[in-house]
Amino acid sequence: MEATSILEDAGFQVLEAINVVQALRILDQHHNAVQLLFTDVHMPGSADGFDLARQTSERWPHIAVVVASGRAAPEPGDLPEGATFIGKPFSAEIVRHHVRKTLPDERHPKRLRT
Repeated sequence: MEATSILEDAGFQVLEAINVVQALRILDQHHNAVQLLFTDVHMPGSADGFDLARQTSERWPHIAVVVASGRAAPEPGDLPEGATFIGKPFSAEIVRHHVRKTLPDERHPKRLRT
């Protein structure tokens, strides 16, 4: 299962972006409604998911951050404070566990609470 499907099954409405520039545009428009950023490290373009995670935390600190990768592990300074890293491959249960841990309880969608 891909992360989009896992998050939708957990009750999130998902907004997708193919690169950091597009993701930041979407966040700039919808940041008030966004509760969670789930990003892969490897994305097309010159910036990666670590860059996106740091920029998101700096600009919109209310957005919880989860970063995933099967090829790169975070080094000191890669992840913003409070962010979670998930190695690939991952299961739906692993994603739900880390999202529950990262996102405050009161912001969990109803289906994620079960």
